[in-house]
Amino acid sequence: MTLIEPFRALRVQPQAAERVAAPPYDVVESEEARQLADGNPDSFLHVSKPEIDFPPGTDEHADAVYARGKENLDRLVATGRLRRESTPCVYLYRQVMGEHSQIGLVAAASVQAYRDGRIKRHEHTQPQKVLDRARNADALDAHTGTLFLTHRADSEIDAKVAALTDREPDIDFAAVDGIRHSVWVVSETEQIATLTGRINAMPAVYIADGHHRSAAADKLHEWRATARERDERVGLAERFLAVLFPEDQVQILAYNRVVATLGGRSPEQFVDCLGDAFDVQPSPGPVDPEQPRIFGLYTGGTWYRLAIRLQRVPDDPIARLDINLLEAHCLAPLLGIRDQRTDSRIDFVGGIRGLGELERRVDCGEMKAAFSLHATRLKDVFAVADQGQVMPTKSTWFEPKLRDGLLILPLS
Repeated sequence: MTLIEPFRALRVQPQAAERVAAPPYDVVESEEARQLADGNPDSFLHVSKPEIDFPPGTDEHADAVYARGKENLDRLVATGRLRRESTPCVYLYRQVMGEHSQIGLVAAASVQAYRDGRIKRHEHTQPQKVLDRARNADALDAHTGTLFLTHRADSEIDAKVAALTDREPDIDFAAVDGIRHSVWVVSETEQIATLTGRINAMPAVYIADGHHRSAAADKLHEWRATARERDERVGLAERFLAVLFPEDQVQILAYNRVVATLGGRSPEQFVDCLGDAFDVQPSPGPVDPEQPRIFGLYTGGTWYRLAIRLQRVPDDPIARLDINLLEAHCLAPLLGIRDQRTDSRIDFVGGIRGLGELERRVDCGEMKAAFSLHATRLKDVFAVADQGQVMPTKSTWFEPKLRDGLLILPLS
């Protein structure tokens, strides 16, 4: 069974790329998407979040909304913004964010490999979100959201990618956030075989970002297989759209926490309570943890550096994750926050927003305290996935985010 294979993409045309490409559907709310796409009918947000074409308050899961997404996709094809490849290809997709650069291989990934555990997951999914993406792909008859996969570093792949990108890209533009996106088309049979062959020889690859996309692809495959029992003209859905980055290029930022309670304590009393489990030291400025098991705390206008006491760190690879240590020795016993997924007293702040955002959320009175964490290490994600376990909620923030609308996997 292969993990990935080439496909005949709907590819955005170079002159339209900047107008068409859009943030992924799941990092913008509907109103923000409506503002981003305002005045730009080519924005791919009209396809991935078609509710923005309806009045605010419209049920985004209505049949008419999904149908509008299909109309918008068809219009991009009809106007030449998107064009279908004549032969199956793979693609190299580079993102440059400041000093960070990463290049991934875009291909069609196997739903069966996902089911068999060769595409490993590490997060729970929410059924309603899975259903929404499955319905979106079904209506579009295409997978438009790209799954972010990562794999063990491979020097042969690195060398091949370096050679293939030693020319001008076929697509190249800087998005409004300053991140540069470049795509190279790889159409030569021998080059495709080398790249896909190295990946297909791997025992497994790992989902970094996009668990709902992969679960939705699985659900759509199930729907289409059932439908084909009644009508063989129904298109298959055995593949989904994915980009695979080597582990040594993937960037994970911290996923910080803010809380709306100190458990009835003053900031000083709360800090005193932490002394049993942490070595607590005031800090003259914001604390950006330099290594695992170090935390920053901001409360009462002061930053503190917290170092978990070594005897409090268990051997279990999941229990020893920073997020679980914080929950076990602070959030649960002192604040009563035992389920970070459902407790309304805790919120999450992606590291891309900076430590200043933590201070702002506390200083404005919205929250009582903020915790800065060290970014989760990819090796810990691999270890959890290899055990068939799941990471704690909101534990990985991958940057830069993939752009929607560059490459699309048609299902028919």
